[in-house]
Amino acid sequence: MLNLFTQTGWRFLWLAVIALGLDQYTKTLVVNKIELYQAIQVTPFFNLTHVYNYGAAFSFLHDAGGWQRWFFSIIAILVTSLVLWWLKQTTKNQVILPVAFSLIVGGALGNAYDRLVHGYVIDFLVVYYQDWYWPAFNIADSAICLGAVLLIVDMFKNKEEQDA
Repeated sequence: MLNLFTQTGWRFLWLAVIALGLDQYTKTLVVNKIELYQAIQVTPFFNLTHVYNYGAAFSFLHDAGGWQRWFFSIIAILVTSLVLWWLKQTTKNQVILPVAFSLIVGGALGNAYDRLVHGYVIDFLVVYYQDWYWPAFNIADSAICLGAVLLIVDMFKNKEEQDA
């Protein structure tokens, strides 16, 4: 069993735990310290704003009537299971790919927890420029995005190694 955690990508699962923990901790702080829809300006382009997202990315299907809660929860659990399986398949010499997978797992579980427990995802990070606002997001979303970027980096890195 120990070999499974030292010789595969599962050795990076601590990153998923940190992403999940940091996500849930910051969401708890937001719920306890910031009123719903209250915006606190941090910089001229960044606010902390307590909002709920009943949909998926960019509030996709936010007004679908409630079924989307279970749909997105099931998708998150299935994708997390698949990514955990892929993570187990990575080898000891791989670093970027298992780090990417671990961040994606942590972020997916953070948002899935919100959906299952609350019925919505708690978002609070808002970036904007003048009247243009990026949709609110959270630490879980950031972990998923960072993981996706690392997947792309790994893809190009492996292509360069194969071409050489």
